[in-house]
Amino acid sequence: MPNASGYAAHEPKAALAPFDFERREPGEHDVAIDIKFCGICHSDIHQGRDEWFAGIFPMVPGHEIAGIVTAVGSGVTKYKVGDHVGIGCFVDSCRKCYECTTGADNYCTVAPVMTYNGKDHEGQPTYGGYSDKIVVDENYVLRIPENLPLDGAAPLLCAGITLYSPLKHWNAGPGKKVAIVGLGGLGHMGVKLGHALGAEVTVLSQSLKKQDDGKRLGADHFYATSDPATFEKLKGSFDLIVNTVSAADDWNRLMGLLKTDGAMVVVGAPENAVPVHAFSLIPGRKTLAGSMIGSIAETQEMLDFCGEKNIVSDTETVAMKDVNEAYERVLKSDVRYRFVIDLATLKN
Repeated sequence: MPNASGYAAHEPKAALAPFDFERREPGEHDVAIDIKFCGICHSDIHQGRDEWFAGIFPMVPGHEIAGIVTAVGSGVTKYKVGDHVGIGCFVDSCRKCYECTTGADNYCTVAPVMTYNGKDHEGQPTYGGYSDKIVVDENYVLRIPENLPLDGAAPLLCAGITLYSPLKHWNAGPGKKVAIVGLGGLGHMGVKLGHALGAEVTVLSQSLKKQDDGKRLGADHFYATSDPATFEKLKGSFDLIVNTVSAADDWNRLMGLLKTDGAMVVVGAPENAVPVHAFSLIPGRKTLAGSMIGSIAETQEMLDFCGEKNIVSDTETVAMKDVNEAYERVLKSDVRYRFVIDLATLKN
């Protein structure tokens, strides 16, 4: 009999609807978690609508999971019942490839197991956090600092680490000028984290309508990319640009804002290819790079940092039954800045 409940897309592009399913019983190294909150990531919409690649249906989305431990296997040493924990974008990996053995398990090349829309090592489909419970190997569970509220902490498991990882890798900090392109679910975390790391942070947004929010979140400067004067004024200004935008944009003009040896890191995923001219890179020895979430160790580092700095996502809580409406609002950028589902509403 099914022992878990949630909401699923039962076929591509279908509205999410109630779904009962099986979770495995906790094994020796497993942690069982009651899910309290789950963030809504734009990638949940892309995958449920088959916009990136063929999905596995029924699909229970959700990889920004915050909850409380309810049981642990006999071999578990890291967690106990009652702990506040999180689950991010992946729940296992091969543990043997170069990436896994060098602390980059988020880039596992052999057998990564995504939190949803994937298959585990037994070939069973994985189901995500739009549900009441989950069972995960302790090595892929994250500890959430007790001072962080679970609703605000949930988006840290994807949006938070997606911005923290490139900021740390490209050495954002005192004396560095960092631009965050886009002030949405990802971008607002980039502003908060970049500011907390000590960098001088500039927001590049389509318009100035979010300028007050940007300054409140920690931005030092705010410019509109719809204004051509922005690209003249800021030419050659930044050590690092983190581009969070998933819509098509002119990356060539953004590259022009970098200093010599500067880097633009892409974390948003436009549906179609974006052309980049070689001469946007060659003069100035500039780098165009990508970054995908972070390792388990780096995600824990990020959570601990957020605990020290009291950083959480700006959220709007929604009931499970309103998830489809929330999806439509995400597509309209009508959220400040991350929807979080309250799983206590699942049966309502």
